[in-house]
Amino acid sequence: MDGEDVATLVLPSVLDLKAVGGLHADLLAVRGRPLTLDASQVSRLGGLGLQVLLAARTTWAEDAQPFSVVNPSEDFTGALDLFGAPDLEPVASEASDPFAADSNSADARELRS
Repeated sequence: MDGEDVATLVLPSVLDLKAVGGLHADLLAVRGRPLTLDASQVSRLGGLGLQVLLAARTTWAEDAQPFSVVNPSEDFTGALDLFGAPDLEPVASEASDPFAADSNSADARELRS
């Protein structure tokens, strides 16, 4: 994998309803490439933001593309813990992903399109 092919997106400081539309568009624009999400600026992570990140993680796994989250802020990791999603590492397979049953959600379907 050539480092130039990796897409890096910096997550917004507030990842809520207002931010997910832009994030979703950014994710669609880099689909098919290895992805690194920089979570260093996140001060608030909402449920919809988490949904988009989980759908992206699943989509990148289905596309067999590397997916990583780097530089997570304390607020980001704290929110993940509160949501019961302590990390966003790539999924090994749908069978091991507790969210795989929801792979037909609107977010997951749209990211796959």
